[in-house]
Amino acid sequence: TAMCHLQDELRAKAGKEKLPLCPSSVVLENKDAILAEAMPKMEEACFVKGKQLRHDAIAAVKEEVAAKYAEQLEDEMQKKLFNGLFEDMEYNILRKSILERGIRVDGRGTEDIRPITCEINVLPRPHGSAIFTRGETQSLAVATLGTVLDEQVYDDIDGDRREHFILHYNFPPYSVGEVGRMGTGRREIGHGNLARRSLEPMVPSRDEFPYTVRVVSEIMESNGSSSMASVCGGTLCMLAAGVPMKKPVAGIAMGLITEGDSYEKYAILSDILGEEDHLGDMDFKVAGTEDGITGFQMDIKIAGVTTEIMEKALAQAKRGRLHILGIMKETISAPAPKVSEYAPKIETMKIDVDKIGALIGPGGKTIKGISATYGVTVNTEDDGTVTIYGKTGKATDDAKAAIKAIVEDPEVGTIYQGTVKRIMDFGAFVEILPGKEGLCHISKLSRKRVEKVTDVLKEGQQIPVKLIEVDKMGRLNLSYIDAIEE
Repeated sequence: TAMCHLQDELRAKAGKEKLPLCPSSVVLENKDAILAEAMPKMEEACFVKGKQLRHDAIAAVKEEVAAKYAEQLEDEMQKKLFNGLFEDMEYNILRKSILERGIRVDGRGTEDIRPITCEINVLPRPHGSAIFTRGETQSLAVATLGTVLDEQVYDDIDGDRREHFILHYNFPPYSVGEVGRMGTGRREIGHGNLARRSLEPMVPSRDEFPYTVRVVSEIMESNGSSSMASVCGGTLCMLAAGVPMKKPVAGIAMGLITEGDSYEKYAILSDILGEEDHLGDMDFKVAGTEDGITGFQMDIKIAGVTTEIMEKALAQAKRGRLHILGIMKETISAPAPKVSEYAPKIETMKIDVDKIGALIGPGGKTIKGISATYGVTVNTEDDGTVTIYGKTGKATDDAKAAIKAIVEDPEVGTIYQGTVKRIMDFGAFVEILPGKEGLCHISKLSRKRVEKVTDVLKEGQQIPVKLIEVDKMGRLNLSYIDAIEE
């Protein structure tokens, strides 16, 4: 590409020759003796159940052997080589066990998935919440429903872009037993992006579901594939929040152990641990529904993989995904029938484009008045879509009725609740809709003879009236007596 050619030109003009890497001539003293003593103990320690217990067991073996060679390890280079030897032992033990016995460090087979538990509505106030636990990896996922005003705005090169589905992924240091600064780094952004992309195809469009949806995945504990736990937790909390997802989504992380340059031997692992990610050859995350894949990401440490390996990895990932989806569906299999009582209430309606001005009013007076009167937010779009957001259903319903009254033409035969604006000798002018008045003739006030209109009505009085006619001039003729008799 043009960009690559430019980089090649820059390298030719300003590039520096890389320094050759010279292998160290220093070797670890007493290597055979250390191996003979440490290997049997390491083979036992590497298969202790539980991440922290296994880590402590390996550290104990290392400390025990290091104590016997304390004088030798005072040399900094010898200490580095000693630490490297233990890393090599762990690497070889893990890989050999998987390739020769099909047994992983936690005792599982290559296709086994750790125990899974799912809970929903674990927090009382959020609009939807869930805890997804797989082995020693746990995600607390929370869904919040907002309005169109809460959409995330991206400043793209070709203009603003708005997203109505947002996912944030948080990985606090305590989730892996560490102390550190809180905050979002490249890792959190990348994992969150993978989880969001995996869920997004199944999230309804704004036309189907008028809410902005924000999912936050808080990783409470991590030992492998917290991003895929975020996908599973995200599905659960959105269903609990009443988001009508097209289909549930689950994710799984696959691993690979190979032997030889031509991969004479290989093993594909389902639901990998942190050690298997670190010491293995591939981290292949696959997310999707029971029918297909919605997102995947592969990190690989070897030159490449064959078509055969990829086909088997995808097939094995599908079996794992279906297993996880089955467990998730036991907890919740369909969206909650209604959104949380704490979620904003939304009403959407369509009006004629030429009525938008009437709704907004001079200087926004009309629309601001509706917002203030009913405690709602009203958003209008150029195509005539009007969205009303309120804290209660009654507020949005009342505001919708008020908007209808402004933008809809009066219908003959309809009864309106009107306000008497002016009283004349021959009748009263009654406002039935904002800015729309009609005449209720004195003969339409009662079946009996009425001497004075003021005997029946007074200005400011609210009365029901029926629209009985719109004459050729567009004037509205009303009847009080017909309205009260119906």
